[in-house]
Amino acid sequence: MNPVNRPTRRFLVLGLDGGTFDLLDPLMEAGELPFLRAMVRGGLRAPLTSVYPAKTIPAWYSFATGKDPGELGIFGFTEPVGDPGHSKFVQTFRPAEAIWDRLGRLGHTVGVLNLPLRSGYPIHGFVVPGFFSDEGDTFPREIRTEIEGALGCPYPGELPVYESARRAEWMGAATRAVTQRAKAAAALTASHRPDFLFVLFRETDRIEHQHWGELSRPVDQIPEDLLGFWRAVDQACAGVDHAFRAAGGPAITLVLSDHGHGAVRSDFLTNRWLADEKLLVFKDGDTLGTRNLIARGILASQRYAIGRKLGPPIAGWFSSRRRSRIAKIVGGATSFEEMAPKIDWRRTIAYSYPVPEGIYLNAQNPDLTPERREAVLADLKRRLLAYPEARMEVFDPREIYRGHNLDRAPSLLIRVDGMRTEPWMDFRYPKPLIRERPEFFYGTGTHRMNGILIAAGEGVRPGQVDEALSLLDVAPTILEGMGAGPVPDLGGRSFGARLGIPAA
Repeated sequence: MNPVNRPTRRFLVLGLDGGTFDLLDPLMEAGELPFLRAMVRGGLRAPLTSVYPAKTIPAWYSFATGKDPGELGIFGFTEPVGDPGHSKFVQTFRPAEAIWDRLGRLGHTVGVLNLPLRSGYPIHGFVVPGFFSDEGDTFPREIRTEIEGALGCPYPGELPVYESARRAEWMGAATRAVTQRAKAAAALTASHRPDFLFVLFRETDRIEHQHWGELSRPVDQIPEDLLGFWRAVDQACAGVDHAFRAAGGPAITLVLSDHGHGAVRSDFLTNRWLADEKLLVFKDGDTLGTRNLIARGILASQRYAIGRKLGPPIAGWFSSRRRSRIAKIVGGATSFEEMAPKIDWRRTIAYSYPVPEGIYLNAQNPDLTPERREAVLADLKRRLLAYPEARMEVFDPREIYRGHNLDRAPSLLIRVDGMRTEPWMDFRYPKPLIRERPEFFYGTGTHRMNGILIAAGEGVRPGQVDEALSLLDVAPTILEGMGAGPVPDLGGRSFGARLGIPAA
């Protein structure tokens, strides 16, 4: 290896949360994203398959460590704690080692900006946490002061809940956040000169969730505020890339996403299905009568233009904390947490919580002995696959993960209609499958498995990889490319040879 702090090549990783070529290709072709288009034309492009569930936390943590969710024991935003109905936010990917941990141990200066973390932690460089905590401690602590001095304003946090009545304000905040985050990254790059830098733009995913229906139109029909946002993303990527390369030496830039995005078709209420199948049992029968009447009214209203028009402002009015209490009084409890005390845990066989894509066997049922477990799982899988109204895929975690922490995994994982139908854990509607999804409550987009990879820089051979790479392949590629590999216990394989950059 070269002397400490002088790797053969440096790596910049720009994360576009939820980025997909389904959206970027038309925008690049129309000339709206000149920097990304130049990267594609001068470098390598490839589809990048996410892990499952294809969610922000397990996906970015798998990217960071090169380990799948089964190895990390992380399958969603939250993890179970105590009895069913109780959970906590995932704390960290540690004790697994991230790319930057290993590089830092070898003496390379590293930087991490906006990765979802509760707090920064000591590394040979800096960490600015994102998503989980807008005010989370940075490492070192004085980095936040340095950033805000460069920006002349507070460092941007996570976007608030979307309200259609405040679209202009929300879109303005999203666009400013992207620009400010890039400015912060450029300032830190100039002052700390990292050999490895990761910068995540979370706003891209939030925009796609809310406005996929508009973004999927022909480019000349996409509203200007959305085009302006994506232009800002392109300019942000260009600015960070320029600052990183200004430090000198061979450098490679990767633009990648944790998962893809696409239109959402409908909702599947897993716990409602389990209740219908008598696998989840309430103490006093079905306690959802009031809520069911209101839900039927909401669904019926969407068949008429007046209902679709009035839906967004009404939903926005109820979205505040004070008014959400009014909604609860009128409609009753619907969340799994609220309904958990009403469930008969001695008779319930299975439930879905806290991972929406997951079904868990109920450890409190005395009849669910270890000997019965496999038969019950086989019966659950059979019933799901036979469900007539949607296309179900059912996965045993032992079959899709390498796994050292499968005791934390759901008993089964489901994927509905190729992820065009979104699983939910609550009881908000009177039937499991809602094809008439009220868009004003949830937006028009949801996740897909097909993420993106764009690579450009010294030594990278231009071209296109048609066969999908894995998100787990990124960590070994970067480590080998910087002379810090190979690492034998990672879940993926280096694609450095495809980039044209052999191990340093």
